[in-house]
Amino acid sequence: MSPTPHDGTLETRGLETRGIEPVPEAERTARTRELFPTWVAANISVLLLTMGASLVVSYGLNLWQALVVATVAPVVSYGLVGLIGIAGKRGGAPGMMLSRAVFGQRGNLLPGSLIWVARWGWETINAVTGAYALLTVLDILFGVRGNTLLTIVTLLLFVITTFAISGLGINAVRTCNKYASYLFGGFSVLVLGHLLVDTDWSRVLGQGAGPTSLMVTGVGLLAAGGISWAPSSPDFTRYLPRTASSKAIVGTSVGGAGIVVLPMVLMGAVMAVSTPDLASAADPVSFLGEILPLWIAVPYLLIALIGMLLINAMSMYSAGFTAQTLGFRMPRHWAVSVNAVISLVLGGVLMLAATGFMGSFIAFLSMLAVAFSAWVGVFGADMLRRREYDAKALLDTTRTSAYWYRGGFAPAAVAAWAAGLAAGLLFTTSDWFTGPLASGNPVGENGLGWVATTVVSFALYALLPKPAVAVPAPEPVGEPAPLAV
Repeated sequence: MSPTPHDGTLETRGLETRGIEPVPEAERTARTRELFPTWVAANISVLLLTMGASLVVSYGLNLWQALVVATVAPVVSYGLVGLIGIAGKRGGAPGMMLSRAVFGQRGNLLPGSLIWVARWGWETINAVTGAYALLTVLDILFGVRGNTLLTIVTLLLFVITTFAISGLGINAVRTCNKYASYLFGGFSVLVLGHLLVDTDWSRVLGQGAGPTSLMVTGVGLLAAGGISWAPSSPDFTRYLPRTASSKAIVGTSVGGAGIVVLPMVLMGAVMAVSTPDLASAADPVSFLGEILPLWIAVPYLLIALIGMLLINAMSMYSAGFTAQTLGFRMPRHWAVSVNAVISLVLGGVLMLAATGFMGSFIAFLSMLAVAFSAWVGVFGADMLRRREYDAKALLDTTRTSAYWYRGGFAPAAVAAWAAGLAAGLLFTTSDWFTGPLASGNPVGENGLGWVATTVVSFALYALLPKPAVAVPAPEPVGEPAPLAV
C-alpha cells in the first residue's frame, strides 16, 4: 500500500484531518505542560477506588502499604509511558506508525493487531463503567430503574459521545482533558472532606500489615493499567517540537497520573475498611452511589462519567491510528468509528450477560499488560539506538521503503516480541488463563508477568543483530509532508 495523498488541512472547522503521517516541523507547536492534564484525565476512573479497596480486602494491606503501592505504581508505569512518548517528538507520528521503523512494514502488523484487539477490551470496560454511572445517576435523581432497553440506550449515548470527542481530534481531546482536570480537583476536595469527617480512623490506622509479596502484587496490578497507554504515548507528543524537554515529557506523564492514582487508591483503601464489599461489587459504580451521601454521590458519579468518557476518547483516538497502520484506508475519524462499534457490541454483552465485573476486569488487565509490554520492550530498546525516523520510509509500505527489511519484517524485532510475549504468558495467572510457570515463583505469584515480558523482549532485541538505522533525508523547507488517511 503506497501513501495516499489527502487534500484536506490539519484542522477543518475543529476537525483534525491529519492521520498517521508525520507532523511537519512547522506545525509542531504544542507544549510539554499540555501533557499533564492528558494523563490526569487518563486516570479519572472509579475503578481505581475499587482497586484500592482490593488492596485492603483481597491483599490484606494496611493504609501505609497501600500508600507505597499507590506511589510506586504510577512512577513505574507512567515513567515508561513518558519514555516511550519521547519517540513522538523525535518522529512526529503516532506510536504504531513509528513502530513500522522497528518491526518492518509487514512485521508491524503482528503487534499492531494484538494491541488493536486489546484496545477493544479496554474501551469496552470503560464504556460499561460510564454507562453504569449514568444509570446510577438516573436512579438517584429521578428514581428511574435500569432495564435492558435503558441499559442499551445509556451505553449507546456513552459510545456516541466518546466517538464525537475522539473523532474531532487532538484539540477536542486536550480541551476536554483540561477542564476535566479542574473538575476532578474539586471533586477530590469534596470526597476527602467527607472521608476525614466520616471515617473511623482508629480502625483504618489500626489495621495490621500484609505480606510484602502482596505489596509487589499490588504494584503489578496498578501498573498494568498504566502500561497499556505506552504505545499511545507518542500520539499525544507528536505535536511537540524536537527541542521539547525529554525530562519534562516523563515528568508530566508521571505527575499527571500520580496526582490522580495516589488519592483515588487511598480513598478506596479507606472506604474498604467500613464497606469491604466495594472490592468485589458486581457493579462498582452503583455500589458507590449507595454508600456515599447524596450530596457527594451525584457529583462523584458525574465526574466518573466524564472521566470514563475522556479515557475512552483518548483510547479511541489512538485506536484510529492503529487501524490506519493496519491498512484501513479511511480518514482517521472514520477509523475511530470502527472501535466505537466494537465497544458498543462488546459492552452490551458485558452489561447484559457478565456476572462478575471486577473479576473480569482484573483478569483482562493481566492479559492486557502482557500484550502491551512485549511491544514496549522491543520499541524501548530500539529507542536507545534510534534518534530520528524517516517520514518517507514510514509512509512507503512497498518494497522501496527503508523499513521493508526482509520481506517486510525486521527479524530481530519480531523474534524478540514473540519471545517476550510467550515468556509473559508463561508467568501470568488470571481467571481466564494460568501459565505453566505462574505458580511457585515470585514473578508469577506477584502478578508480574508483564515485567517478564518487558525484560525478555528488551534484552533479546538488544542482543540480536539488527540492520543499520536508516538516516532520514532532510525535510524540505516550507513543503509539508504528504497527508495520508
